[in-house]
Amino acid sequence: MADVNLIIGLLGMLLILIAFLLDEFSKKINSKSWQFNVLNIVGAGLLSYYAFTLNSLPFMILNGVWFIAAVLKLFYISK
Repeated sequence: MADVNLIIGLLGMLLILIAFLLDEFSKKINSKSWQFNVLNIVGAGLLSYYAFTLNSLPFMILNGVWFIAAVLKLFYISK
């Protein structure tokens, strides 16, 4: 059986990849849409947790910044 933390990490990765691929190849969402930013917020949050469980500081910083940037962008576009 897969480790729960690994599943959380894979889900976070999947959400960020979905956001990226939809932005690149679809006209349904883009970087200014709330859907794109919510996918990134949840994905980066899950990956930040996963990085914490691995005790991986570079990965925590990367995903923490990604999370904060997506939250700020969502706040900015919701005005």
